[in-house]
Amino acid sequence: MPAAGPAATAQMQCSEGADGVRLRIAGHLDAAAAARLWRPASAAAAGAKQLVIDAADLTGLDTSGAVLLLHLEASIPGARTEAPTDESLAGLLARSRAALAQPVTAAPAALPLLAQLGQATLDAGQHGLDRVSFLGEAVMAGAGMLLHPWRLRLSEALRHLDEAGLRAFGLTLLLGFLLGLILAFQSSIPMRQFGAEIYIPNLVGISLLRELGPLMAAIILAGRTGSAFAAELGTMTVNEEIDALRIMGIDPIAWLVLPRLLAAALAMPVLALVLSLAGLLGMGTVMVVLGFPPVAVLKQVQNAVQIKDLVGGLFKAAIFGLVVGLIGCRAGLGAGRGPRAVGDAATTAVVGGIVGVVVLDGIFAVLFNRLGW
Repeated sequence: MPAAGPAATAQMQCSEGADGVRLRIAGHLDAAAAARLWRPASAAAAGAKQLVIDAADLTGLDTSGAVLLLHLEASIPGARTEAPTDESLAGLLARSRAALAQPVTAAPAALPLLAQLGQATLDAGQHGLDRVSFLGEAVMAGAGMLLHPWRLRLSEALRHLDEAGLRAFGLTLLLGFLLGLILAFQSSIPMRQFGAEIYIPNLVGISLLRELGPLMAAIILAGRTGSAFAAELGTMTVNEEIDALRIMGIDPIAWLVLPRLLAAALAMPVLALVLSLAGLLGMGTVMVVLGFPPVAVLKQVQNAVQIKDLVGGLFKAAIFGLVVGLIGCRAGLGAGRGPRAVGDAATTAVVGGIVGVVVLDGIFAVLFNRLGW
């Protein structure tokens, strides 16, 4: 539809004849012209017994102009409109008439409390089934990768391993050192009352290797890497790249998820070990300040910590990394549409990863206690 200049703006002529009042509107009837003509046209049609709206000479029309014509048509019973000679304008007027003729759908009534509870239960069950389905797809894709290892995108796995592991070393060392320093300093206050400061290395060493090292490293992984997985895959989902992969016959789980899971599972034990060692170094710093020689501190750690503590902590760390990777990838692939989808996916990945790791850590604590480990 060509743009109309000021000279082509719509003009109205009103005349009375044998067929009643005749309103002739010619020119470009856009929003500005409709606003200008609304009151005089409504006033001219108000007292008419019969009304004919002559729109044959319209050269332009938008939805605001169409609403004016239909408003005039509906103001007088039996009024008729002579459609524009331009087929495109006549089609726009017909579509507007059909749209306004559709009944207004009332908002659905609120469900009763019991029905709301049932709907919430069904939604939670559906979300649970989706998570189980994603886990099953990941397991099947991993089994297929074991049978055909050459299908693994090794370069992609190494890239994610670098991002999840190597680039997190600085933050892990800093937090580990501060954690060990704080634990040792706070433990020294009550132990000084009993003259048991020499046992601080025992407490901090076991705590770091068995619990705090894997747990804090998993929280770091969830905050850095889990959110990054969700943001990357969420962006691909919003841009419909995931759908394009499926259309091409490429499994997104094997192509995108497995390299990330492998990187997270391999990086986590290293991060946990680095954090634990940094924590022991921070603890040793406090012990030296308290007047204990490094040899005595090292001897206490050797006597308190056993190999099973280290192995158990690294095993938990690997499981934590796998869980954080799964939750992050699931949040990214399950992202919705719209500008908030990627942010919501990243938030879900971080919160879900931390909650999942804490719950798993509690399960491992009970399990190790039952096994006497």
